[in-house]
Amino acid sequence: MSCYSENEFCVNHIFQLYELVYMKIIAISKIYIIHLKKNHRTQQLSNSEIRYVAGLSNVKYTNEVLNNILIPRVVGTPNHEKVFQYIKKELQNLGWNTDIDEFENNTPIFGRLKFRNIIATLNPNADRYLVLACHYDSKYFEKEVFVGATDSAVPCAMLLNLAKELKNELGQLKDNRNLNLKLVFFDGEEAFHQWGPNDSIYGAKHLAEVYGSTVSSIKSGESVSELEKMDMLVLLDLIGHRGTKFLSHFSQTEKWFIRLAEIEDNLSSLGLMKKPKNQRYFVRRASHSYIEDDHIPFMQRDVPILHLISTPFPNEWHTPQDDRSIIDMNTVEDINNILRVFLMEYLHIYLKDKSEEIFMEKEL
Repeated sequence: MSCYSENEFCVNHIFQLYELVYMKIIAISKIYIIHLKKNHRTQQLSNSEIRYVAGLSNVKYTNEVLNNILIPRVVGTPNHEKVFQYIKKELQNLGWNTDIDEFENNTPIFGRLKFRNIIATLNPNADRYLVLACHYDSKYFEKEVFVGATDSAVPCAMLLNLAKELKNELGQLKDNRNLNLKLVFFDGEEAFHQWGPNDSIYGAKHLAEVYGSTVSSIKSGESVSELEKMDMLVLLDLIGHRGTKFLSHFSQTEKWFIRLAEIEDNLSSLGLMKKPKNQRYFVRRASHSYIEDDHIPFMQRDVPILHLISTPFPNEWHTPQDDRSIIDMNTVEDINNILRVFLMEYLHIYLKDKSEEIFMEKEL
C-alpha cells in the first residue's frame, strides 16, 4: 500500500496535466500538417509560362546521363559503384544537399551486400516535401546482359534532367521551409533470385523504416517523422518506350493524376508535345491491378502514392531487349515536359517575369 502527501499529489497531478497538454499539442501539430497536405492547391500557369517551361528541354543532357548510367549496374558490382558516384556527383554539382542512406542486407546468390539510397533536397529543413523517386540498380541475369533502359535508367535520367533544366527556378526553394522538393534514387529494387518479401525493394524498405523513426522539428517547433513530412511519393518506373502510358492506381492521389492529364491536354493544345494528337500518356482510367514496387513500404505507412509506371508493362520488360534501342526520346521529353509544368504548379514556383519576357521575344 502507498499513499501521497498533498504536495506529492499536486506535483504528480501537474506532471500528468503537462503530459496531456504536450500530447495534445503534438496531435494538433500533426493534424495541421495533414490538413496542409490534404488541402494543397496548385497555382495556375499562364500559356506564356507553360511555353517557357516547355522550352526548358535538353535532350543532349538526357543522352549524356544515359551514356553514363545505361550499363549493367547490379548491386555490389563496379558498374553499380560507377553509377552511384555519377548520380551523386551530378546532384551535388547542381547544388542539391545529398544524403546517403547506407546499410547492409543478406541477399540470395551474392550473400551480404551494401546498399545505398541517394536522397537529394534543396532545403533539408523543410516542413513538407513532394518526393520524386526511381531506382538506379539493374536486375541480375547470370547469362545475359541487362541494362534496364526503361527499368529504370530513363527515369533516373529524367529526374536529373528536371534538376538541371529547372535549376534556376527550383533555386527559389532553398529558402522555403514550408514546402520543398526531394529526389530519391532507390537502391536494390530488383530481386536477385526471385521476387518476394525477402528479395526485392531492399532500399525502399530500409528508407521507409528509417523515415518512420526519424523525427525532427518543423517550423512550429513540434516534432514529426520524415514520413509525415511527405506530401506524396511520385514513383517513376518503366518509362521511355514509344508505348508508355499511365493509369491511376490510387484513389487518394487521383486528383493529381487528373491534373497531370490536364497538363498533357494543355501542352497538346499549345502545340508543345511531340506525340501524335491521338496518343495519350495519362489515360483517365483507374487500374485495379496490384503492382509491387518501391512504393509499397511507404504506402503501408500511409504515405500517398502516385505511381507513374507504364501500364501494361513494355514487352521488353526484364529482357535483354530493354536497351537503348527501345528508348523514344520524344516520349521521354514529352513526359518530362508534363512533369516540369506540374512541379512549377505544385511547388508554386514564380515564373511570371521570365515567361513573359521570353514569350515576347518569341513573338517578335
